[in-house]
Amino acid sequence: MEAKSEITNQERSALIRKMIIRFSLVPLFIGLCTLLPAGTFNYWQVYLYFSILVVPMIFVLFYFLKMDPKFLERRTKGTEKVKEQKLIQLINLPVFMAAFIIPGLDRRFGWSDVSLEVIIATDAVILGGYLIIFMVFRQNSYASRIVEIDQEHKVITTGLYSIVRHPMYFGVLIMYLPTPLALGSYWGLIPMALLPVSLVLRIANEEKVLNENLKGYNEYCLKTKYRLIPYIW
Repeated sequence: MEAKSEITNQERSALIRKMIIRFSLVPLFIGLCTLLPAGTFNYWQVYLYFSILVVPMIFVLFYFLKMDPKFLERRTKGTEKVKEQKLIQLINLPVFMAAFIIPGLDRRFGWSDVSLEVIIATDAVILGGYLIIFMVFRQNSYASRIVEIDQEHKVITTGLYSIVRHPMYFGVLIMYLPTPLALGSYWGLIPMALLPVSLVLRIANEEKVLNENLKGYNEYCLKTKYRLIPYIW
């Protein structure tokens, strides 16, 4: 794969600083939402889960700094412009936090007994979800964190996009839905079960925006039938 875009050294330094700040928020979020309610640092599932997230993220950071830094710039945009998407984010945040807080409480009070084999297998599934997301990033340089249409945005119809219209969200589903199990909790699956609902609402609104503003997207929808999960929806 050849480099898709170039940036100046000053832009690169600023981008690295932004990404470092974002990386630092990951352990802060995990620590506050799991270790704090757990009331202990003796929680090895959290550290394993953290490594499954961070190690691939570091690889992806260096890969795109070299191959497509403009993609990373687009990924740093974090403010939704579409009103419906802002509302979905607002509703989704406490649900997502609960899916981490409950495993912490589970660790404190011993509600669940998740076997080592299940935890390891779940972490492998989570890693697989992240690999899917990485493949999407390589195929689509305009895979933004927010719903927006860039002037140079083009419809991607090959690779994973020939299977479902939103393969990144499919990867997100695989990556985050089983997270409570990786943290040793069955009860945490209850709030995380709302993730598919959130993704369905997000996709429904996003497709409305894409159909109205992205040339060729309606034709692509006719060609690629399924939005998120093959043969289901």
